[in-house]
Formats: sequence, C-alpha cells, structure tokens
Amino acid sequence: MKMGHHHDHMFKVLIVGDATVGKTSLVQRYANDSFNKHYKSTVGGQERFTSMTRLYYREASACVIMFDVTNFNTFSNSQKWKLDLDSKLTLPDGSPVPCLLLANKCDLSPWAVTREEIDRFSKENGFSGWTETSVKENKNINESMRVLIEKMMSSFTGDGDLPGSGRGDYINIKDASPPGWGCC
Repeated sequence: MKMGHHHDHMFKVLIVGDATVGKTSLVQRYANDSFNKHYKSTVGGQERFTSMTRLYYREASACVIMFDVTNFNTFSNSQKWKLDLDSKLTLPDGSPVPCLLLANKCDLSPWAVTREEIDRFSKENGFSGWTETSVKENKNINESMRVLIEKMMSSFTGDGDLPGSGRGDYINIKDASPPGWGCC
C-alpha cells in the first residue's frame, strides 16, 4: 500500500499477518473507505506464517502487523512476522522500522487474548505501539494509519522516540479523536 505525502514522497507501508486477519479489507477500507463483507481473502493467500523475501520488504518505510483478537494463533504468529521483518529490514541507522500491532476484529467476542497480554507482547517485541481496530466497523483504521505516518515521519527526520521511551505502548486513539466520535 503506498501513501502520498507532501513533495509527493511515496512511502511503502507493509501490511502483514496471517491470511484471515483482515489485511486486504484494511487496505480496501483505507484506500476506498468501503468494506465489503463478501470479500474473499487473496492477499498472500497463505493460512500460516511464511517468511517473506527481502525484495518484498525492500525500501518499506513502516509496517503494520495485524492479528485477529478472536484467534490466538494469529496473535502468536505476529511474533514470527515481526522477527522476520526485523531480520530483513532496518532503517538506514540500523534501527527497526516503525511497526504498529493492530488487534483487529475487536467488535467480535470472545477475545482469545487479554489487553494485558497484548500490551506486554507489544513492548517485548519492539512494536512502536498497538491498538485495537475493527475494519468491519471502520474503527481506528484511519486513526491508526495516521499514528503510523507520524511515527514514520519522526523516524525520517531523526526526532523519533528516544530508546526506551514509550515503546510498544497502547495507542489510545479515543484521546486524539474529536468530541462526539463514537466507539463500537
């Protein structure tokens, strides 16, 4: 997925995660703001974690790793996706690229993982932060992408997070949203 920015600099943002977690729907939702519940997953097509080629990762500026909160396997596989990403892609200074962990399908229950577990996992695995999303309900999609772009811009200009400052924290998007904004 490519996003334009001022000076028409194109940023490559990777969306990875297991096959059924909602990646294609996220891209469609973000690109067209249309969620099609009849959509069949085709991106990647693999049901299980598969290592991506270096070529796939090349020159990406940021990454989103998605999992389905109702499916524990997709959560544990997020660690494999992150390790694979970090082994193949770093910023010019050697640090990992900004990477958000998205807990998708937050409108469904029961969750297979607690918020505490996700929070600890995000910190331990070096994510820039995490939040819950629902592509179906269009919850936190544009907002989390905006957060990712902000983190990406600050890593480009070099005024990014100091080591250990708020890494992996929960991103409370509700705080940043206008009054009257509803939640699921």
